[in-house]
Amino acid sequence: MVCALLAGGAASLIGAVSAGSEAGLAVRVDESGVYAVTSTSPAWTFQGNVGAPLANIQWDSGSDGVGPYVETTFDWASDAPRHGAIRSYTSQPIVLFTVTCPGGCANTAPFPVFSSYPRNLRHVTYSGPYAMPSFYGFAKDSPWLFFDSAANAFIVSAASDFQVTETTWGPNNEIVTGISPKIATLPQGLSHQTILAVASGINAAFETWGNALTGLAGKTRPPNDADASLRGLGYWTDRGATYYYHTEPSETYDQTLLAVRDDFHAQGLPLAYVQLDSWFYPKGPNADWRDISDGIYSYDAAATLFTPSLRSFQQKLGIPLITHSRWIDANSPYRQKYQVSGNVAVDPKYWDDVARFLANAGVTTYEQDWLGDQAHTDFNLTDPDAFLDHMAASLAQRGITIQYCMAAPRHFLQASKYSNLTTIRTSEDRFDRNRWPAFLYAARLASAVGAYPFADAFMSGELDNLLVATLSAGPVGVGDRVGTLNATNLLLAVRQDGVIVKPDVPLAPMDASYLNETASGDSTIVASTYTDFGGSRAEYVFAFSRGADTVASFSPNALGFAGEVYIYNYFGGTGRLASPREPFSEPMASGRAYYIVAPVGHSGIAFLGDQQQLVPLGKKRIAAFQDDGTAQATVLFAAGEGTRTLFGYAPAAPTITAVKGAVGAVNYDTTSQIFSVAVTPGADQTAVVQMSAPLAAAPACDPNTGDCGVLPPGKRIIDSN
Repeated sequence: MVCALLAGGAASLIGAVSAGSEAGLAVRVDESGVYAVTSTSPAWTFQGNVGAPLANIQWDSGSDGVGPYVETTFDWASDAPRHGAIRSYTSQPIVLFTVTCPGGCANTAPFPVFSSYPRNLRHVTYSGPYAMPSFYGFAKDSPWLFFDSAANAFIVSAASDFQVTETTWGPNNEIVTGISPKIATLPQGLSHQTILAVASGINAAFETWGNALTGLAGKTRPPNDADASLRGLGYWTDRGATYYYHTEPSETYDQTLLAVRDDFHAQGLPLAYVQLDSWFYPKGPNADWRDISDGIYSYDAAATLFTPSLRSFQQKLGIPLITHSRWIDANSPYRQKYQVSGNVAVDPKYWDDVARFLANAGVTTYEQDWLGDQAHTDFNLTDPDAFLDHMAASLAQRGITIQYCMAAPRHFLQASKYSNLTTIRTSEDRFDRNRWPAFLYAARLASAVGAYPFADAFMSGELDNLLVATLSAGPVGVGDRVGTLNATNLLLAVRQDGVIVKPDVPLAPMDASYLNETASGDSTIVASTYTDFGGSRAEYVFAFSRGADTVASFSPNALGFAGEVYIYNYFGGTGRLASPREPFSEPMASGRAYYIVAPVGHSGIAFLGDQQQLVPLGKKRIAAFQDDGTAQATVLFAAGEGTRTLFGYAPAAPTITAVKGAVGAVNYDTTSQIFSVAVTPGADQTAVVQMSAPLAAAPACDPNTGDCGVLPPGKRIIDSN
């Protein structure tokens, strides 16, 4: 830890108190009222002025959920006494600003206000339901992310009071963030917080900022298999799916959904869950489940749909449910029974009753829809948090997770608070190619705050949609009609037990795509994700065109590779070696391309994983991998899976042996230098195989460090081709 208390400084900050950190940020506070944050890499300064002299300037150190910090505190008075604090973290390029009115005050002096900051930068913000990305507008309830041509970036956002905070432009283009002026007075003791994150890299900024928010809130960031929706293949009945307010002819809803389950089983694909959309509960003034426009009359299953109860249907179904929810209708008796603000309940008893009903009915995830529209409270300091806090707390007590749908940016920020908030819809209804751009940019926001993006339902015959959904690391859900299931496609995404074989983290646009977006709105988007085994990491790169540009371009260095890699074209079945700084560029068939990029290890082999999966190295299939001169992989098999095909690159036909299970003959193509081998499991449904390549040349590593692994973000090349 490096920190300092200094007197003096720049001429504009005479008498300043300064604190610096190993993270490259320095905070200075001057008795005149001026405060500044300086970053060394990039060389940026953020400065503001409270407009009054400061008193009681002090500093202290401590630690919180983000890490160790140095904090400077001070007092000032404008219309009323105020207390400020600026906390800089020792090992994170994060600064936290706090303002408190000890005796209450008028909401007339937001803090911080940056009058000086890096200018003429590009930016992205988010707005409206589903947090649609914008590279031109500035939504008030969104984090504001700015970046330069080298992808150096900073983010400013609320760190508390997410539902009522606004970030706006001041009269002289100041960045102003604070509680909305629609709230005239601030109560005694209210502490409002704002966060500033600076990083070399756009995705690095998202990651740093998001981890800080979840750290401050104490959220446990969920693993990518945290609940049924994340673990396995699901069936959806929402808008765009076959059975949205519609059943099979001459069948009831329960008969239809039982037929769906049987259809999956007949194809050798067990379902992990079934989602029930807004059709399942009574709505509107007539308490009619068929009402497609109104709010909840009562949140229970319509008696005419599930007899005798939703619980009995779930028990017949034999798998968990996900249930949808709207807002509370103006005619609902709930408005007399519970405390309601706006169109939703802020009463903990309501949420306890809902959680009890759901748990009894075998529901594992509750989907709160219409958040950015009709499912809202009155606008004040307390009700929005009461709505979302009570929801999360009551459901958590029953072990039920939450999915937000139609969430506005402020709800994404709110998601940083709740450990049982696992997924957020980042696509409008009925996933398809025209949804991909908004989905991916919003997915980056969701994953930053510890939630997995949900693409929404599509049909199993749509391989490209299946690929994007699988790479998202979020739920994979389809809505096919009974008898039309494409099991061949689905088995590329899941094991035979329905478990999704996915990457570690959600697919997100690479930094270069953000840069290209600001130059041309129809540029090719290149997105990536990965599987990390510690000593080795494979990347998955998905690219698609939106206009005349039909070329996929990236460099291994921008993905974090320091040594030689093998780039395999999934759809083309071809590949080639590439050095880390070598730009890779290739025309895209059908306007899209998908690559597995694997490092050439010490054995000389680039292991590509299970040839029969969309994510061939996902840890639900390849549980472990290492390469210390001999490559070794642990392969997981679902019950009933007899053989899987492993493949990869080798400079010569490799020797492959089984430590556990068995391997077949090695096939080797001398032209492509790709090998493949059939592997069968041992008694415990796992196999362990070892691979070595004779006369293997040492992999080409970083000439300066000798590192064959993954570069830290700050050392990556941002390729803007």
